[in-house]
Amino acid sequence: MIRKVFLIFTFLFISNSIWASFIYVPMNDNNQKNHLKAYGIVFYALEAGIKSKWLLNYDGGAFLIENNKAIENECKIRGVSYQIISDTKAQIILEEISSPSSNQDAVTLEKAPKIAVYSPKDKMPWDDAVTMVLTYAEIPFDVIYDKEVLEDKLLLYEWLHLHHEDFTGQYGKFYGAFRTAPWYIEAKLASEKQAKELGFAKVSEEKLAVAKKIRDYVIGGGFMFAMCSATDSFDIALSAEGVDIAEAMFDGDATEPNYQSKINYNKTFAFKDFDLVRSPTTYEFSSIDMTSKRTIPKTSDYFSLIEFSAKWDPVPTMLTQNHTTLVKGFMGQTTSFDRETVKTNVLVLGENRTNREARYIHGTKGKGMFTFYGGHDPEDYTHRVGDPKTELDLHPTSPGYRLILNNVLFPAAKKKKQKT
Repeated sequence: MIRKVFLIFTFLFISNSIWASFIYVPMNDNNQKNHLKAYGIVFYALEAGIKSKWLLNYDGGAFLIENNKAIENECKIRGVSYQIISDTKAQIILEEISSPSSNQDAVTLEKAPKIAVYSPKDKMPWDDAVTMVLTYAEIPFDVIYDKEVLEDKLLLYEWLHLHHEDFTGQYGKFYGAFRTAPWYIEAKLASEKQAKELGFAKVSEEKLAVAKKIRDYVIGGGFMFAMCSATDSFDIALSAEGVDIAEAMFDGDATEPNYQSKINYNKTFAFKDFDLVRSPTTYEFSSIDMTSKRTIPKTSDYFSLIEFSAKWDPVPTMLTQNHTTLVKGFMGQTTSFDRETVKTNVLVLGENRTNREARYIHGTKGKGMFTFYGGHDPEDYTHRVGDPKTELDLHPTSPGYRLILNNVLFPAAKKKKQKT
């Protein structure tokens, strides 16, 4: 009788091992139809309390999700390629990844981060690549702006994206080309009204207060991602605290004499030793940006992702997961960063080494982290004011957009204990 019970127990155990299964979501260029929506699938699973694994440097950064019929149905609905694999197959993959000789790792994703997008409420989704790809991947987010930031609503979120903002109070340096355009005049008046309602005499003062709140959010443990002009204008605003760098047409009074000598680079996140552009009619903030220094034709404008150790440097490895190491370049008000202005403690994740420019950088500040990504839209090379929106259905395998979504997902990763 005891033997019979033992055999039955053994049979049930073996049967369970055979039939236990996982949803395997490949992320290579030849086996995934929709890379962007695949991130949404993982996010959906995490929101449902289903843990997943991110297989770093394996099959383009594949995902392994506990099998669940709802997740499988979502893959079918959203057009995401997947396979159902057995527990045995999954263990073979994980053992292969764990080998000391492989530059791979399996990172457990535990909880979907709560996401905020810092953006004016009247902006259309296609004005911002991050808002657009979050919507396309069906990843939920809240839109917040200055009022919410100043009221400390950032504490409700784990991840923050900065829309293409100008934190210096110079209205994006659009004055030279668009000062008579109705949209520019309306935006300026709206910003001035908002600043007064929030208790500030100038827009530049209000934006600095917002930048400092965001700085404190990161120092306290938040994750921040910024693109285009939100990257350098954020650092410039922090570095110019207490110094008037805005010309009279922006804030009604003259700039402070010799303001360049009063810039404090110790207050910035990522940049150092930059020179500010004084002219109000020049569409540029500082020497950080490489837009006007570039001589790269569109046909050969690419940047390379840098390889990191998956087992020892999981964060930069997560941020650079892709099905290619060569990514198409794209322009923006801030297209890329002059390597000479990037602080030595900031990691360069993607670069055009020939042109000495960094395209994609990452660093830590206090308990938190930040990532800056140059350019406006990874699939619209020279996006301009009034251009039609990018249809992401035409670019479901975009490597440039994948880099954005890596940033959205990596805060969900289980934190490894420090070795003693």
